Amino acid sequence: MIEDLKKLEIDAQAEISSLTDPKLFEEAKTKYLGRKGLLAVISSRMAEVPADKKRDAGQELNRVKSAIESLFADKQKDLGSSSSAGVKKIDTSMPGTFYAPGTLHPLTQVMEDVVSIFQKLGFRLVEGPEVETEYYNFEALNIPLNHPARDSFDTFYLDNGRLLRSQTSPVQIRVMEKTKPPLQIIAPGKVYRPDATDATHSFMFHQIEGLMVDENVSFAHLKGVLFAFAQEFFGQGTKLRFRPHFFPFTEPSAEIDIWSDTRNSWLEVLGAGMVHPHVLKSVKIDPEKYTGFAFGMGVERLAMLKYGVEDIRYFFENDLRFLKQF
Repeated sequence: MIEDLKKLEIDAQAEISSLTDPKLFEEAKTKYLGRKGLLAVISSRMAEVPADKKRDAGQELNRVKSAIESLFADKQKDLGSSSSAGVKKIDTSMPGTFYAPGTLHPLTQVMEDVVSIFQKLGFRLVEGPEVETEYYNFEALNIPLNHPARDSFDTFYLDNGRLLRSQTSPVQIRVMEKTKPPLQIIAPGKVYRPDATDATHSFMFHQIEGLMVDENVSFAHLKGVLFAFAQEFFGQGTKLRFRPHFFPFTEPSAEIDIWSDTRNSWLEVLGAGMVHPHVLKSVKIDPEKYTGFAFGMGVERLAMLKYGVEDIRYFFENDLRFLKQF
């Protein structure tokens, strides 16, 4: 057995010294020192050694085991230093790679700008669900069953009597149900209508709804708020024009235009009016005591006017040549 241990030590020394591959190093280590390795096989024969030679055999076994372990430890250091020698050193004093930061989408920029302006005027930011019921999207807003807006050509209807909201106006109903006057809210969000996509229409677009309800609120307050917004958003000296219009949820109602020097014409930007008494009654607010105004504007329309974009589809095509301009 002692002779076998000495031979094992010589063989291990020769094999370990020739190792250059870390994978082969691990295989050799298992071969000699593993639970079923060569050293373990010889060790299992200890019971066959005569009693008077067991002490010498045990000492030799321990010596050979320690020697082989030392050989593997030294070789592991050599392999580690040789592998690290080929690693390229990093100069930590050099500046890192610069990646140009992204920017907010132009529609996001416009929404944030609009909301910020109205927040300065005392309006509170609120949001509502995009999947609505007919009650919130139509009935509570005084839109009758025979109104064209309730036709399937103008509304995305879903199962179980639900629909994709066609305007952000349902948010004002939900807020007035839970919050009694005085209140001022601004509600941005996506809306959906089954329109054919062209330069000025999209089946999904963004609106911003505004609402103010309190005692003695008048049309003059509406004009003052919208004038302040236009001066801040489009620039000082911006001219506004109010044209009589009809919306089921406001009375009187108006469409508002701004004057464009570049186009030398009036351009429609939003619709507005005094909250209809029927709408106030639907949320249990006394129309004899309270009045209010509401307005709604298309974010894409505002962005197109502010930045001179001619086609609404540019906002949704993810063309970096277009988006990087903002």
